[in-house]
Amino acid sequence: MTDTVLVTGIGGFIAKHLAAQLLAEGFTVRGTVRSSSRAEEVRVALRAQGLPLDRLSFVTLDLERDEGWDEAARGCRFVHHVAAPFPLVQPTDREALVPAARDGALRVLKAASGAERICMTSSIAAMMYAPRAQRRFTFGPEDWSDPEWSLNTPYVVAKTRAEQAAWAYMDQVGRRQALTAINPGLVLGPPLDAHWGTSLDVVSMLIQGKYPAVPPVAFPIVDVRDVAALHVKAMTAPVGGRRLLAAADTLSLSEMGQLLRTVLPQNAKRIPTQTLPLSVTRVLSLFDKSLATLRPDLGRYPVADSRLTTELTGLTLKSARDAVRAAAQALSGKT
Repeated sequence: MTDTVLVTGIGGFIAKHLAAQLLAEGFTVRGTVRSSSRAEEVRVALRAQGLPLDRLSFVTLDLERDEGWDEAARGCRFVHHVAAPFPLVQPTDREALVPAARDGALRVLKAASGAERICMTSSIAAMMYAPRAQRRFTFGPEDWSDPEWSLNTPYVVAKTRAEQAAWAYMDQVGRRQALTAINPGLVLGPPLDAHWGTSLDVVSMLIQGKYPAVPPVAFPIVDVRDVAALHVKAMTAPVGGRRLLAAADTLSLSEMGQLLRTVLPQNAKRIPTQTLPLSVTRVLSLFDKSLATLRPDLGRYPVADSRLTTELTGLTLKSARDAVRAAAQALSGKT
């Protein structure tokens, strides 16, 4: 018999790649979905990769409801909690996403009381958003975002509170070493189907030339295939009780635009590379909901320190440019 692994939110961008890698390595995968249609979507995507589906099953569950989680996790040696709300346009209430993110994580952790290792997909959103004196700064696994910082978005608040609640709960039950948090940067790279995550919308909008210029923001970037590989490695590597930062180098949106022009020369004329002045962007963010989401990022250049992740797992991350390039090539026929 093979080990059974639970993957929550298996229909997501990261989770599909994770399921593919787990199946390829011989694991039995049980995925949670909110509807049967998402299950079929995952089957189609994984079948297209030539993967065997006889070791893949699904359970229909809701992160905001208690029912079914104990049964879903029963018999699973490993659990990956990947599901989380990530809207492109943020709600007006800063705490609006917290219940689903925090309470959903706690439901999974409680149900996974018998699992050897639980890998929770957090985010750099839980690490790098706090007031800083310098615009260019380096952050690492010891850093936490400040959910009380007035500029922080509901997504940042939710990811931070959810991860903090997860660690507090595992400390309370004496199982801290069973939990590993994986904190990816902006996740790019190739999707397995046409149902990609919000993060890829950044590349899609640049390719389509949705805006004539880009805001002055920059993000540490990671390839989705590396995020999935890190989840797999974290099941057995000596990373219990750790936060694993998964982000390669940093690119500004202007740098991404310049790269995309070389990758997709047929789109070059419409791909923006000019950067809006910081003062102008701040004013526009008061009226544009998409720009409002970027308020805590404006004028900042964060640099991720992922050295500990490589030391503990042996995984060398692909460059940000490679991740952008792979995303653009995959999306160019779908935008």
